[in-house]
Amino acid sequence: MPASASTPRRPLGFLPGLCLALLLSLGLAACGDKAKDGTAPVAADDGTPGGQPLPAPASAKGSVTGMPDSPGPGHVGPPTPELAQAVELDENGNPIPPPQLGPDGLPLDPASLPADVPVDPASLPAEPTPEDAVRVVRDYYAAINGGDFARAYALWADGGRASGQSAAQFASGFADTTGISIEVMPPGRVDAGAGQRHVEVPIAFTVSQRDGSQLRYIGGYSLRRTVVDGATAEQRAWRIDSADIRQLER
Repeated sequence: MPASASTPRRPLGFLPGLCLALLLSLGLAACGDKAKDGTAPVAADDGTPGGQPLPAPASAKGSVTGMPDSPGPGHVGPPTPELAQAVELDENGNPIPPPQLGPDGLPLDPASLPADVPVDPASLPAEPTPEDAVRVVRDYYAAINGGDFARAYALWADGGRASGQSAAQFASGFADTTGISIEVMPPGRVDAGAGQRHVEVPIAFTVSQRDGSQLRYIGGYSLRRTVVDGATAEQRAWRIDSADIRQLER
């Protein structure tokens, strides 16, 4: 084609303006996809923008493990110089306990506090001794000689039941007795049992009968007492538990 008939060429200066217009249109389209509150849209299932905005995470106070933000009461870690100065020490370096406070929150006068009164051992009830067991045996025969069979019966353990007789049967056993003379030997050692104490008291005695005859016996009594907490004074005292008596031949 002749040069005079060719199509005239356009200058290339229009390309930068065209690119700038395309960029502005893309920016406006992107801004239109955002929600009014400024949150980005959630992608739909098909991958296209849309859906509802994700909620912002709520602020939580404290540790997610449930532990407190700060340690418990009191000082944590080595004692500070201030704490060391707050503790008063005596001349031996031992901590001095704080003063006792009254209902009004003020320190009480030590002179007004009740003093610890030492217990006087002499004020405590004396524990029965083996010699007390010997005295019980002597009282037993003194009651029989005096005709006080109820008193003699009560010197047996368990209110007299340890004799194996009723009070009436016990009294009837001395119907023909006019008197008893006794000789008490030194007691044996005290044996410890389950909440009880036992001691043996040897004895020899002569029984005078109404017909003028005399019967001689030898043997001993076993006495016991209770030592458990809560026992009564009667249970703690020596009482006759059993007898091993045999008659001597004339």
